[in-house]
Amino acid sequence: MLHPADVPPWHWSALADSWTLEPAVATLAALLAAGYLAAARRRRHSGADGWPWHRTAAFLGGLAVWVWVTCSGLGVYERVLFTDRAAQMVLLLMFVPLLLVLGAPVTLLADALDPAARDRLLASLRSRPSRVLMFPAVSTVLLVAPPWLLYFTPWYQRTLTSGVWNTGFHLVFVVLGLLYFWPRLQLDPVAHEYPLLLSVVITFVEVVFDAALALVLLYGGHLIAEPYYASLGRDWGPSLVRDQFWGGNVIWVLGDLVGLPFLCALIRRLIVTGRAENAAVDAALDAAEAARATTAAGTGSGYDQPQTVGARPWWLDDPQLKHRYGG
Repeated sequence: MLHPADVPPWHWSALADSWTLEPAVATLAALLAAGYLAAARRRRHSGADGWPWHRTAAFLGGLAVWVWVTCSGLGVYERVLFTDRAAQMVLLLMFVPLLLVLGAPVTLLADALDPAARDRLLASLRSRPSRVLMFPAVSTVLLVAPPWLLYFTPWYQRTLTSGVWNTGFHLVFVVLGLLYFWPRLQLDPVAHEYPLLLSVVITFVEVVFDAALALVLLYGGHLIAEPYYASLGRDWGPSLVRDQFWGGNVIWVLGDLVGLPFLCALIRRLIVTGRAENAAVDAALDAAEAARATTAAGTGSGYDQPQTVGARPWWLDDPQLKHRYGG
């Protein structure tokens, strides 16, 4: 790995032809890819329905982006250019976790486990720590607070000067993003299911915090880690002020662009869930109607019986449906 002061001038082709190695990310990505593919193969050989190809593509794509963000030109220049680190931060916190969550890895893992291990896994997801981490306010804070802490505490400069802190940045931001997107999309089992419309509201809150951070970086008048960047003696590329200006714009624009796939996935999830819930209600009503018809035919008392006054419809007590009908 080149020392930050020794890297050549940045160029766009560096995103494809300049490479370094982040051992922790590369090793973890390889292990996760192998485990995911093995679980998908086991599910297919067990006679169950085949695992959706788009889930596999999303998960493997997330791992590929994770490796690219840390090992490509972004990794080479991550400790040289503020803009480069800003792009890394957005992709590690938002885009990589979103793709991984779209792969529904926990559901696939549960299918691959034996019944006892599956029960233990699901029990851990219903535990109190899991319920706290997946509570909407907590998971939202875990997404919006880390960028502020990164830029306005000594953490940022430590990620530039320490290899351990830099690796931690590559790993921890992905984990924090997973803790946000997992309970928001609810593709995998969660501690408690919340209305998906709440996730739409939270998305707009996250956009506001991203914009606020970008504005502070753009117009706050304070250069982040100025002594460090000045010590590099870089005689190419943008000035320190211009570099931070472009970095703030990257956080703002790229953050919004990355949020669009999440919003699309969320809206699709709302539509699919709504159709499933409506189908469940229709099926239950048809079954109840058929049961009343059978009872009426057996007693000879007629088909149309008035509903008991004050009877509570069953769907108001169903945990999957009551939030839609005000139960």
